[in-house]
Amino acid sequence: MTRHLPRRLLALALAAALAVPAGAQQVDPFTVSDIRVDGLQRISAGTVFTYLPVERGDVVDSTRAAESIRALYKTGFFEDIRLDRQGDILVVSVTERPAINKLTITGNKDIKTEDLTKGLADIGLAEGDTFDRLALDRVTQELTKQYNNRGKYNVEITPTIARLDRNRVDLTIAVKEGKAAKIRHINLIGNETFDDEAILDTWESGESNWLSWYRRDDQYSREKLSGDLERLNSFYLDRGYVDFSVDNTQVSISPDRQDMFITAGITEGEQYKVSGVEITGDTILPKEDIERLVLVQKDQVFSRRLLEISSDAITATLGNVGYAFAQVNTVPDVNREAKTVGINLQVVPGPRVNVRRIAFKGNTRTSDEVLRREMRQFEGSWYSQAALDRSKIRLQGLGFFEAVDVETQPVPGSPDLVDVVVNVKETTSGSFVFGLGYSQLTGVTTQVQLSQDNFLGSGNRIAIEANRNAYLQRYSFSFINPYFTDSGVSLGYNLSWREFDNSDFGTAAFSRTTRLGQVQLGIPLTETDSVSFALGLESDQIFTFQGLTPQSAIDYIDAVGNRTFHTARAEFGWSRNSLNSALTPTAGMFQRVLAEVALPGSTVEYYKFTYELSKFWPLSRHLVLNTRGRIGYGDSYGDETVRNLCYIAPTLAIPEPEVTPPEECTPASPDYVKTVSAEGLPFFENFYAGGVSSQGRVRGFTDNALGPREVASNGFPQPIGGALQTVGSLEMFFPTLLDTPAARISAFVDAGNVYRDFDSFDAGELRVSAGAAILWRSPMGPISISYALPLRKEDTDEIERLQFTFGGAF
Repeated sequence: MTRHLPRRLLALALAAALAVPAGAQQVDPFTVSDIRVDGLQRISAGTVFTYLPVERGDVVDSTRAAESIRALYKTGFFEDIRLDRQGDILVVSVTERPAINKLTITGNKDIKTEDLTKGLADIGLAEGDTFDRLALDRVTQELTKQYNNRGKYNVEITPTIARLDRNRVDLTIAVKEGKAAKIRHINLIGNETFDDEAILDTWESGESNWLSWYRRDDQYSREKLSGDLERLNSFYLDRGYVDFSVDNTQVSISPDRQDMFITAGITEGEQYKVSGVEITGDTILPKEDIERLVLVQKDQVFSRRLLEISSDAITATLGNVGYAFAQVNTVPDVNREAKTVGINLQVVPGPRVNVRRIAFKGNTRTSDEVLRREMRQFEGSWYSQAALDRSKIRLQGLGFFEAVDVETQPVPGSPDLVDVVVNVKETTSGSFVFGLGYSQLTGVTTQVQLSQDNFLGSGNRIAIEANRNAYLQRYSFSFINPYFTDSGVSLGYNLSWREFDNSDFGTAAFSRTTRLGQVQLGIPLTETDSVSFALGLESDQIFTFQGLTPQSAIDYIDAVGNRTFHTARAEFGWSRNSLNSALTPTAGMFQRVLAEVALPGSTVEYYKFTYELSKFWPLSRHLVLNTRGRIGYGDSYGDETVRNLCYIAPTLAIPEPEVTPPEECTPASPDYVKTVSAEGLPFFENFYAGGVSSQGRVRGFTDNALGPREVASNGFPQPIGGALQTVGSLEMFFPTLLDTPAARISAFVDAGNVYRDFDSFDAGELRVSAGAAILWRSPMGPISISYALPLRKEDTDEIERLQFTFGGAF
């Protein structure tokens, strides 16, 4: 006993020392005549006096001194505090904690810097705050925990403190994430009815495989495993195994912290069937109408999923007639002896709800009127979930918003009223697009386009385009008011001037100058269908070049007898658009049929039909398939123009052949008499294919270079387009590959060609290419890059594997 006495005395002494706050001494009681604070740098003396529980005239003893020190420590402003006495003056000596001058986080990839900075600010570590070493220790522990939950067990968090003058510090938190531990094996014990593959196919976690680089399913996280165990439970309940249970789970890690092994022990139980389904409560609608929504029937295998779908269908139906808070309570009656489940669906409609007010938030540029006219839910009307869902789709279809979220808020004190709040996140609706391309034939081509789809927040669309390259100049102005009338009738105008000179280009060598003025009208038929009409006047001047232009084009001009074509153009269109987003659709379909007719009385009379289809198939959260196709056909109508012309060979005085009507020929002068005709679609209205243009997209080939070719007298073959166009593609988008909705990566297969006429179609002549593309809606504007390899081509085809456009936004 004696030998332990010194140790006990030491412990008592330490306990006594810890019981007294730092800096508190035995103080003889005295009356404070004044208070002085020493050691302040950034904090004012008034702040200290605010927290100090002692004032002039107070009596200070050891107890009051200890209280004062504790009160000042609780502010978190000071590292050290000491109370002294000079006569009757209380002297408070403090050492301030330093201020955080700069906070830097490096090495983090899995967790964004913005998220980390926000989390640090919540616990008091932010630039300008007072530095607390204990808070820094908590941050280190919390970050390590977060990375461990993401499967990164080798993470290293290293905080560094750099002292500065004026009692400031710079904090640097260096993160060395390391590699995530990979799931090497998942072992299920107790499953006899279903094999491991069928069960694990529903899991988000998976054993490491060749697709794990994309799916990231082999990266372990505690949250992901918890979700997978719930999916395991749902898997069996959806197949009638009511008594299913997960008995235990075990997660082990290899010594090098790189490999994870998961084991789950389960009990399947036996399969149950449905003994009967009963609907009770106030169904509001006829009971037989509600019963038709129930997918679970007597003698079926019990399925919780079908039960949930049935409940959701009932609540959605009641929600569409105003019962926003309708509920369906499922009451099961389990008979374990008979292995059956009786189901009672109790319908609780709640009060019928009116929408009091619709408010919009986040639309800093777009006026409320633009959003309100797309709403299918109205103020003062019965609440309808279907109307709200449709309103959200229409708002997304505008293309003005990156995100749209609709929520309902109960009105306090009024159970039969709700407010609808529409939160939007605006995206850049105006753009300055600069297109750039290069080929061996044309060199650099440029395109400049100024557009504003939401002009001054009114929803009106204005576009000014200037396009210039080695063979094309185009200047245009267009304006569309999508709500010219309150019913959604749109009205627009187009003015354009284009000079097309490809005498030095690889397509048919001719020059065309076009002036166009057009008025267009759009009329909605349904929520997804609309028709359009357009009427315009067009003037074309066509110039051909002897020796360069294909002879068929020269003959067409000679047959018409005029190089200036005046056209009264009418367009009729129908479209159906059920896409779920205008910017990055993942589901839905777009179709359009367009007919263009050069009206009777035009210099040449012809028509063109095009049909476009684009459908998005969401295969999974990892994959979205887009099938796209376009067919175009054109021909002339009316009488064929035929002329007999006298050709006189060129001389030194007349370098080009002289063409005159046959009656002006003399027996000695003509070299030959030729019959020419103007039939079919005019050559300058032909369809083209190849390149990145949406009108004839076959990536990997030079723009407009596919289809029929003619050899002019200079000996060079030239693409001349055709009256029949057919192009299509299969494109697989990977929405989760990039962690942003503003960018999409895809793999595609394009196919297409153009043909001289309908009878010339030959599927064997289709060109095919495959490649990858990325589309990014960057802060500067849209950027599109594709790289394609032709799979089916001819030696004469012109190849351009890398194609891209980029631009800037305002």
